[in-house]
Amino acid sequence: MDPDDIIGRDLARSLCSLSSAMNRQVGLLIHRSGSVESVIVGDHDRITIPPLSMIRTAGGRLRGLRCVHTCFRRTGLNEEDLMDMVCLRLDMMSVLTMQGELPELLHTAYLVPEPVDGKDWAMLESVHPAQQTVSCLSFIEALEDEFVRNRPVREVDKGIDRALLISVTTGSVREAEASLDELAELAKSAKVMVLDRVVQRRKAIHPRFILGRGKLMEIMLRSLRLGANLLIFDQELSPSQIRSVTEHTDLRVIDRTQLILDIFAGRALSREGKLQIEMAQLKYMLPRLSTRDDALSRLTGGIGARGPGETRLEIDRRRINDRITRLARELKTVGKERYYRRSRRRKKDVPVISLVGYTNAGKSTLLNTLTQSTIKAEDLLFATLDPTSRRLRFPRDMEVIITDTVGFIRHLPAELLKAFESTLEELHEADLLVHVIDVSNPSWQEQMEVVESLLRDLELDSIPCLRVFNKVDLLDGSTVPGMSRFDGIAISALDERSLAPFLEEAQSRLQAVVGRNGF
Repeated sequence: MDPDDIIGRDLARSLCSLSSAMNRQVGLLIHRSGSVESVIVGDHDRITIPPLSMIRTAGGRLRGLRCVHTCFRRTGLNEEDLMDMVCLRLDMMSVLTMQGELPELLHTAYLVPEPVDGKDWAMLESVHPAQQTVSCLSFIEALEDEFVRNRPVREVDKGIDRALLISVTTGSVREAEASLDELAELAKSAKVMVLDRVVQRRKAIHPRFILGRGKLMEIMLRSLRLGANLLIFDQELSPSQIRSVTEHTDLRVIDRTQLILDIFAGRALSREGKLQIEMAQLKYMLPRLSTRDDALSRLTGGIGARGPGETRLEIDRRRINDRITRLARELKTVGKERYYRRSRRRKKDVPVISLVGYTNAGKSTLLNTLTQSTIKAEDLLFATLDPTSRRLRFPRDMEVIITDTVGFIRHLPAELLKAFESTLEELHEADLLVHVIDVSNPSWQEQMEVVESLLRDLELDSIPCLRVFNKVDLLDGSTVPGMSRFDGIAISALDERSLAPFLEEAQSRLQAVVGRNGF
């Protein structure tokens, strides 16, 4: 049909005739070029737009598709039509009211770059399909340009993900904001640009969408105006929630767990680390494989596989399970190698110190300063993943092995803890744990409790632990409120002169352990 028409006169008449004959609403998804991409048949009262992932589009901020459907009521668009237009970023949403088998009026709504009279959309004048005066294609292209002009995306930012951070909580807003601050740091580590953040407090989490439908519309409008292409939820989403939000928003949706797994996948350097991350990602992905339309199922043939055979989904699941089994075998082999290395270390009677702590607390920087090493250390969450060991000689003629381990974080994914079992076994071999705490962070006490809680969960609380309050150089004074209540030593990992009290205390505690263990 002519791209300048919202819907052609003859096509509108055919659509109304079919709708009247079936007593059902009938709709069309129309490409910006004028071709009909999909025909939708609803029931008498409503019509449901299918997922748009398989339909070609031609748009920027807007989708490049408009929906036109018939309606038996005389009032035109309803709230559900408007929500579909917002959440799917449609160019337009049009409703054809009918007189018997003939079209009566064409009611058309479109999104606006800035709210007008408190509304996020506006209406064209309702007209008969034969009396359209607005050039549809020119109108949509001008609207698209206005969206981009109001909030342009810089050329340097076009190749990276632009995200909205979302938290849905039943607790306090303050805690949710603090958690979103951390999520923003995780996004920074993953090289994701954060455009905005949204917090919704609810009495109960919505089982399907996690947040309310009204808030979902608000988020989609915000993403449209800001040019976001990704939604990151601070809470872990169930497979059905991810599917529901994705289908209703048509944006990529990930949760905190998936973001952490992605960071780990990009940072792991050792063979063991890469195996562990791949296993964690596959275990996370397995229950989230979406079902597919039977028409798209690929069938396997051959004797014993007559009939429907295996669907693509079943084949994918089987392959993932096979891969997980192979990874488990490889990790078991790598774990044995690590065990032999620990055994050789024990035979040499060398005590072991393990650095533990919240991610970005300064563990790698401390190891570099103590041993004059050049391990990668950045002001990023999870900058270091692979465990690193170095020899350290104490002032009073005592040599030890000091090991840097992966940092902890609140809501650490269970898949990661399971995958990193062999790495965390290193901690069980330690004679002394050094808990590095970033006291420059306003939430340092909560972070400290997270780490100590995880140490208890890993049954490491029986190993002697020395608290070290790091980054005191970033404070106005040498202490912060509450620090004096905890037994520990204040240091700056960047200043070698501040480490003398720490080395003395660590050596004293190790000598006590050495005496008990007979090193």
